[in-house]
This record gives sequence, C-alpha cells and structure tokens, in this order.
Amino acid sequence: GGLLQMVNHGISTGALFLLVGMIYERRHTRLIDELGGLQRAAPVMAGVFTVVMLSSIGLPGLNGFVGEFLILVGAFMAHRWWAVVAAAGVVLAALCLLWAYQRVFHGPAEGDNTDMADLNIREGLVLAPLLALIVFLGVYPKPVIERMEPAVDALVAHVERHVPAFDEPVNLRVAQDLPEADDTGDGS
Repeated sequence: GGLLQMVNHGISTGALFLLVGMIYERRHTRLIDELGGLQRAAPVMAGVFTVVMLSSIGLPGLNGFVGEFLILVGAFMAHRWWAVVAAAGVVLAALCLLWAYQRVFHGPAEGDNTDMADLNIREGLVLAPLLALIVFLGVYPKPVIERMEPAVDALVAHVERHVPAFDEPVNLRVAQDLPEADDTGDGS
C-alpha cells in the first residue's frame, strides 16, 4: 500500500499545488485569512478543489483511499498500535484540510474575493488528467497494484531476510564482547 500511496499522493498533492497556484495567480496571496467565500466567485474551481482535497483525505472511491486502506490494514496485521497511530494521523490530516477548505471557499466573500475569475479552459485541461487519475485509481486500482506487486514482493523479501522483526528479541551480546574487568585498581 505504501508505494501505491506515494503515487496517489503525488497526483493529489500535485493537483492541490496547481490549484493553490491558480488562486495565487488571481489573488496574489496564499494567506488563508485573506481568502474566503471563493466558492461564490469560482464554483468550478471550488468543485475541483473539493474532489482533490477529498482524494488527499482518503475518501472511498478516490485514489487516496486505496493506499491508505492498504497501509492501515498492513499496520493492523503487523502491530495494532501502529495502526492506531496511523489512523490518528489520517484523521488529523483530514481535519486540517477540511478546516483550510472551509476558510478559503466558504464564509463571507469580501474585497477581491467577490469577483475572482473561475477556472479557464487552459487550467481545466491541465487539471482534467489529474482528476481522471484520481477517480480511475480510486475505482479501479488493480492495474497499478499488479504492476507494482513484483517490486514490492522483492523488497519485502529482502527486508524480511535482513531486518529483525519488531517482536523478535535482538541479541546485542554487549556483555560477552567486553574484556574482563581488572580488579587491581591500577588502571592496567
């Protein structure tokens, strides 16, 4: 799930950065406090941002869900407490993104936010392939997973051969490797 999540994260985060750049191009600020109510002026941009943000959060049916789900299942099978920590991170990230989205796209629109231009054709054509991948990989990730599987299996086999498991005791043999102590007290 980790490798798939890296691919999906690259798609979603790339789209988020593009959208933030498009907002900056119009408003010349990235400060959340200076934005607000953009959904009224740019409803298409708000809709695209919603899909991309929900993908980044891991909404089922979008690409971010598949990798996160596989990671959490794997963590749960290996060590349940890691799954709890990972799930808490997912929830915290979702809260941060939803908070930012609410402040930027909802609420009162003031000043330059009231007449900000919506996405143009060029921007839509740039974002369309990313949106298609977000939906396609969320609904049908099998081709990508099958393509990654041999490399992931080889990596897991290598790690299992060379790295001890968390629940196996590690034999440090520190006391056995030290020279015997000298009782004479003269330091020799």
